[in-house]
Amino acid sequence: MNAARDTGLPGAPTTVFEYALRLHRLTPNEPLPRGGVLPRGLGRLRAGLPRDHTRAGVDAAAVLDMYFDHPRIPPRALARRLAGLPAEYRHNEHISRAAREAPAARVRETGRWLIRHGTDAGSVCIGLALLAEAGTADDIPRIQTVGLLGNPFGSLAVGALERLPGGVEALIWLAERVTEWGRVHAVSALCRRADDPAVVPWLLRRGTAEGNFLDSYVVDHIARVTVLHHAVVAHGDDAEVMDTTGRILRVMTYSEGMGTSLRHYPHALTVLEAYVRQVGRLGPTADRYVAATLVAAYLGKESPAWSDDPALKARWDEARASYLALVDRTDWCATAREGLAAGDERLTWIAGEVAPALGLRAFRSL
Repeated sequence: MNAARDTGLPGAPTTVFEYALRLHRLTPNEPLPRGGVLPRGLGRLRAGLPRDHTRAGVDAAAVLDMYFDHPRIPPRALARRLAGLPAEYRHNEHISRAAREAPAARVRETGRWLIRHGTDAGSVCIGLALLAEAGTADDIPRIQTVGLLGNPFGSLAVGALERLPGGVEALIWLAERVTEWGRVHAVSALCRRADDPAVVPWLLRRGTAEGNFLDSYVVDHIARVTVLHHAVVAHGDDAEVMDTTGRILRVMTYSEGMGTSLRHYPHALTVLEAYVRQVGRLGPTADRYVAATLVAAYLGKESPAWSDDPALKARWDEARASYLALVDRTDWCATAREGLAAGDERLTWIAGEVAPALGLRAFRSL
């Protein structure tokens, strides 16, 4: 199969790095088109899994040991040997051990070559693992470039960036340009670096992404490290913080089993009450209408799980009434109808599936 033909890009390059770079140039400040899915011509992620999972990475580590023991073997020959092995797309201690025991300069040189010239996912994964052990700040751009292909390289790219000077800035850059699991890995890493002064302000404004279902795995971490129940009060006039809060509340309505659901979030009532009060002053948008409506629907079906105190349940019910009153305001109804007329799929779904049960004013005449 011709790899260049299979990328779907005119004159397409045949290395993973060049493929990612070409796509990045099309949307330099956004995620890659189609999420940066690797074309078949650039190799499969895995060439099969070992039957004994405790042996994952053992064969690749043995190949690396042999390679590092013979300084005259070129990286190209190593890449050929790795091509037939299962790709390890997460941290693997066997591979890391092989890198730590080899001369750092050669590990670094090899990692750079594999990332820059690798034509299959497995070789690039090994390159990222090597730079995680021996990389320098000079390697940040090449790690970020392949990291844009969040699946399958997100975990290893994030792990490598975390270890480097300037890693927080590099992680923020990457988090703003990846989706799905790539974004989960990047945001999770930033939550671990919340002591850096750049992290919490970014998480409060950009920590969640509209439509990213996998945010379920990180919103509880975001809420914890940003101390959201204080931030939502302190930043009530900051529209970006409020909209991030709305997305967090919305995600918590369906995150049961993946992360902390709203009924298990110990500061839920504080955040719920502050959010409805603040966005009531800020005014309606389609996003805010969707968030408030779905939160109201959830509050009517669930109860706080952290306490059976009747007073807390009363506050829970009062919060639901406040959200319903908010979305029934004339200006909020107008915003919802405008979004529906514009074809907003979220509002179309709400109109058909949620509005009848809640008796939402915006859709009563439809």
